[in-house]
Amino acid sequence: MKTMRYVYWQEEDMWRGYLEEYPDYMTQGDTLEELQENLKDICQDLTGGSIPHVRHVAELQFA
Repeated sequence: MKTMRYVYWQEEDMWRGYLEEYPDYMTQGDTLEELQENLKDICQDLTGGSIPHVRHVAELQFA
């Protein structure tokens, strides 16, 4: 099972969030559970090639 971190917050009656690795792709849900399901769907689209020109976040190490 793969895990991925996400950032989320409640804004009035909606839960909003995005995958930490893909901050350009936000989604929302009426409940936290719905938000999590929507994030899973976005993850499948982003990693499955359904969305073109996906931006990624990475770390660079240097001295």
